[in-house]
Amino acid sequence: MGSGCQIATILSHTLLIMLTLDTHTVFPHSHFKTSTLRPAAAMRTFPALPLSLLLSLSLLVLLPSASRAHNITRILAKHPDFSTFNHYLTLTHLAEEINRRETITVCAVDNAAMSDLVSKQLPLYTVHNVLALHVFADYFGSKKLHQITKGSTLTATLFQATGKASGTSGYVNITDLKGGKVEFGAEESDGKPKATYVKSIEEMPYNISVIQISRILTSSEAEAPTAGPTLNITSLMSKQGCKSFSDLLKSSGAVDTFTENLDAGLTVFCPSDAVLAAFMPKYKNLTAAGKQSLVLYHGVPVYQSMQTLKSSNGLTNTLATDGANKFDFTVQDDGEDVTLKTKVVTASVTGIVVDQEPLIVYKIDKVLLPAELFKPAAAPAAKGKKGEEDAEAPGPDASNDDAADQTASDNGTARLYGGGLFTAVLVLWSGVFGLI
Repeated sequence: MGSGCQIATILSHTLLIMLTLDTHTVFPHSHFKTSTLRPAAAMRTFPALPLSLLLSLSLLVLLPSASRAHNITRILAKHPDFSTFNHYLTLTHLAEEINRRETITVCAVDNAAMSDLVSKQLPLYTVHNVLALHVFADYFGSKKLHQITKGSTLTATLFQATGKASGTSGYVNITDLKGGKVEFGAEESDGKPKATYVKSIEEMPYNISVIQISRILTSSEAEAPTAGPTLNITSLMSKQGCKSFSDLLKSSGAVDTFTENLDAGLTVFCPSDAVLAAFMPKYKNLTAAGKQSLVLYHGVPVYQSMQTLKSSNGLTNTLATDGANKFDFTVQDDGEDVTLKTKVVTASVTGIVVDQEPLIVYKIDKVLLPAELFKPAAAPAAKGKKGEEDAEAPGPDASNDDAADQTASDNGTARLYGGGLFTAVLVLWSGVFGLI
């Protein structure tokens, strides 16, 4: 009986979609418009649609839970006043931990309040512990904060979850005071001033609550010096299939620059040994300065997790960037794949070699070639005779993707009903049979 009702609901939504969708959405090149047709006539434009597609469209309406995943980086990116807090959540890996959890509260502080913490120049691992005190392993929306049983409660934080907090030092006391005021203080704050609730930034009930508090929460234990692991970049890469690039770091003299940037965060893109072996004849033709710049071009002076990399589409500066000598490339997220585009070549990220905060090393399938050292790829020649077209056909790296993207931008439905929806149709249609 239950499944029958579900199927009836699906079919009713299907009928609604059939009656209301503009045929240009489903048939981008159709000359019909439902606005000029009666419902019965409009229905006659749809027989070509397979039933599985219509049922899948209905399921897209009926499955709201798929959109419930949260991303703290994107949430805070909409609020420039919290850019420093957001930046340090990424550097300390806390952003990834927050996004993995299903029930969580983040107590954010604005840039002015963060300046107090930044001015202490604490090691990154210590900053991690302090900010971990601002992430509760429970949901506290604005309503719940003002309805705390008995007026006060202790809640565990991610600092407690690290195992580095002794006793209850990883807990925060939340107190609902008179006049609508809510106060926050580390359980062992050593008399330090407490923070107060300012406002709600964003709430997804019982999933994530992001609120603003007036000041940094801290304790002597959270601020205790924390030694980070000793990382040897060249040794780590040599053991993970990047020995050739590791050797270039040392021979080019670029290793010192990589090491100097390690504490603040470092992302390295490492061509595999096989890729570098094929490239070495070109490398040997570079000057000493050119060799060093090429190697530095494969480093970015900030830690970028895969999640961050996928959300940071656009130009990226590198360790080789120096004023007018841009030495930059474009990061592009193509669904599940991440590509790095220079004006000369396009490389794909094929895996992660090392991920030990604050260092991450990705393996790539091509050497990144900067336009400052190598001739940019020539634009496709104008079409001539058929024989000439065949002879001048673009190679594997030259594709019509940009043109296809432009077409999709001009007609949003082209992208919606392309390969992505086809995959969704298969998955969702299988779900229909699961209902039956």
